[in-house]
Amino acid sequence: MDTQSAALLLFIVYAVVILAGGIMAVLSKSLVRALVGLVLTLFGVAGMYLLMAAPFIALMQILIYVGAVAVLIFFAIMLTNATSSGDEAKPRSFGRVFLALVAAALPAGLLAAVAWSQAAATGAVQMPAEVSIDQLGKALLNEYVLVFELISVVLFVAMAGAVLLGFERRKSK
Repeated sequence: MDTQSAALLLFIVYAVVILAGGIMAVLSKSLVRALVGLVLTLFGVAGMYLLMAAPFIALMQILIYVGAVAVLIFFAIMLTNATSSGDEAKPRSFGRVFLALVAAALPAGLLAAVAWSQAAATGAVQMPAEVSIDQLGKALLNEYVLVFELISVVLFVAMAGAVLLGFERRKSK
């Protein structure tokens, strides 16, 4: 099997993993199973980064999103003691499901159309310039330091909110 065939096969496998995880995350009635679907999707995205020859970004995907964010969401689920009989467990109407599908497919379709027209206009897909890990680290700690720090604030607020909701719910029992 040549390299291009192997890459295509891996792309198909990762795409199936991403889609299966996404469907599992959206359609699952259990929040823990939905989290498992999210983790599966995030692992598939890390595999896509490996296919794009970006092993550092794939590792950061696993460490940050799978490791930190998924654990944070898991703690939030456990602290809030959410039940599967809440408002989200009510049956969905066909109109709302169709509207949600259109709203999800429209941006993806527009992005694909723009990428397709760009590739058709230039005759080839242009590869971005390679950025070293050294340059990426300097950019994160210079130009993007505010955004980098705001991410940690958002994660902290989410965790603090989950703890607060957990304590409020225990007081009311």
